[in-house]
Amino acid sequence: MDKDFFAHPTAIVDSEKIGSGTRIWAYAHVLNGAEIGENCNIGDHCFVESHVKIGNDVVIKNGVSVWDEVNIGDLVFVGPNVVFTNDMFPRSKVFHEKYVPTHIHKGVSIGANATIICGNTIHEYAMIGAGSVVTRDVAAYALVVGNPAHHIGYVCQCGTRLLFSSRQAHCAECGKEYIESNNVVKIITSEQA
Repeated sequence: MDKDFFAHPTAIVDSEKIGSGTRIWAYAHVLNGAEIGENCNIGDHCFVESHVKIGNDVVIKNGVSVWDEVNIGDLVFVGPNVVFTNDMFPRSKVFHEKYVPTHIHKGVSIGANATIICGNTIHEYAMIGAGSVVTRDVAAYALVVGNPAHHIGYVCQCGTRLLFSSRQAHCAECGKEYIESNNVVKIITSEQA
């Protein structure tokens, strides 16, 4: 990868796998082996462990630790103080050869102070409400809130809440259209994708 990225003087960046245009801010620490894509923003006091993959155009706000086996796709927003986990049965001084993977797909938004329990997949463009605790997979375009997080609706790629009628929805904000079938939402037009 290109080494044309910014690191604040107080940041510790041990990895050489940082994409062009990425910015790593004060007191962040990126361990050797971590992969961060292009044009990302890693906020103050973030920690990125060695076996982490972060896509392009990702925003990770202040105070987030991204542990081994957390994989974050392109265009993901991770709010301040979001918590990721990677061990279902943590104990002091018990080390594992492999941790439980978590997958965050393209375009997902995770609100401030949410907790993402390991072993789950959050699918494309889902939105996790602030303070939610995700204990199971989240469907594409789903809006989930609460502890444990539960489904309350769907959102467009632009983030606007979708209102379905006869299993179809039109986003008043950006014009994209969606269809729902068997609790699966898919985009059917992508004028501004």
